Amino acid sequence: MRVELAYGTSGLTIELPDDRTMVIEPDYPPPLPDPQRAILHGLREPIDSPPLRSLAGEGQSVAISVCDVTRPVPTAEILPILLSELDHLPEERIAILVATGTHRSNSREELERMLGPEVVRNYEIVCHNGFDSDSLVSAGPPIDGVPALLNRRWVDADVRITLGLVEPHFFAGFSGGPKMVAPGLAGVETIMKLHSAPLISHPDATWGVTVGNPVHDAIRRIARATGVSFGIDVTVDYEHRITSVHAGELFAEHSEACEFARRVTMRPTPRPFDVVVTTNSGYPLDLNLYQAVKGLSAAAQVVKRGGSIICAAECRDGIPDHGDYKSLLTSRKSPGELLSMVESPGFSRQDQWQVQIQARIQLKASVHLKSGCLTPDQIRSAHIHPLTDLQAEMDDIIDSHGPGASVCVLPQGPQTIAYVDEPLPVGAGA
Repeated sequence: MRVELAYGTSGLTIELPDDRTMVIEPDYPPPLPDPQRAILHGLREPIDSPPLRSLAGEGQSVAISVCDVTRPVPTAEILPILLSELDHLPEERIAILVATGTHRSNSREELERMLGPEVVRNYEIVCHNGFDSDSLVSAGPPIDGVPALLNRRWVDADVRITLGLVEPHFFAGFSGGPKMVAPGLAGVETIMKLHSAPLISHPDATWGVTVGNPVHDAIRRIARATGVSFGIDVTVDYEHRITSVHAGELFAEHSEACEFARRVTMRPTPRPFDVVVTTNSGYPLDLNLYQAVKGLSAAAQVVKRGGSIICAAECRDGIPDHGDYKSLLTSRKSPGELLSMVESPGFSRQDQWQVQIQARIQLKASVHLKSGCLTPDQIRSAHIHPLTDLQAEMDDIIDSHGPGASVCVLPQGPQTIAYVDEPLPVGAGA
């Protein structure tokens, strides 16, 4: 059996035994035949909302929150249509805010690729900086102990619009929608509370669960307190082509988008597997090892305790060097020590959530990584086993689990969320 893995922009091909391998992929519908028409329809006949054009009056300011380079959103396809519905406003009244959260700022080249050169040339583009206290303002009192520190340009705008991608998220349930406000446009203090060890370790802080998920519940409350004028979310296939458009009142359209994404991406399996081969869905999602933890988490849902996870992620942006993920990983000698550190009372460091999730996975199964952009020593420093010859070393790992070892492949990584036997936990929903 030959399987094509999403990896960087080129992909990788592997061969696996036919008789004991299950390949699990999203049940993608065909891409929309006329996505531009669907986007325009959503903006003009939205869910539970007046048309977008009517929401922005003369003299009002508009802020549009969009995803950063780590998300495969066809923003350059959507944004010009959205802006055309605001063409009664001067361009200088519109600011496009890149919802980076604690991620690095995006380069001019990346912005042009993400948003389109004409948009970058004609509109004010602001890469959010959650560490810049001067650019933040309180949007109200703390919500469930989480401060509502958000981008000042967002809070001060008369009209606030989110433009996102809905896909499963490993601790927030689904992406898009209210996540475009927090953590996307939040200050680091807010983000640290939303990603605290107790919230991340909650059993409902997982793939596909929104209602009852303490992380997503807090995110939703912050977005509601801020006030979002209009939301538009899309889903995409493995080639990043639009498969659905949802627009209107933020929570109504996001709920609809989550249900659509759930039907496409959540796949049952009859049993856990000895070996799970995964990816991080190719570029730009496999930009670095930090992001690749999502692919590991998807595999961990269906691997046996004591099994093996093999991940192919290009990581052209490294571990990365920005943020605290790398320094945290190298500060202890084992995943067990890392987990004890992160979950100790009072511990608080940026990126601890990624380390916490990774450590939990590594205490369940051995983790192996194929990356063309990380050296074996860099991979070992993250407590992961490096793979140089993917096919040969994968064969050895499968053989190490004995005759008849079962294998699962997630060629699209976290674009498919497999689960064993039973459906999602009680409380799952949009």
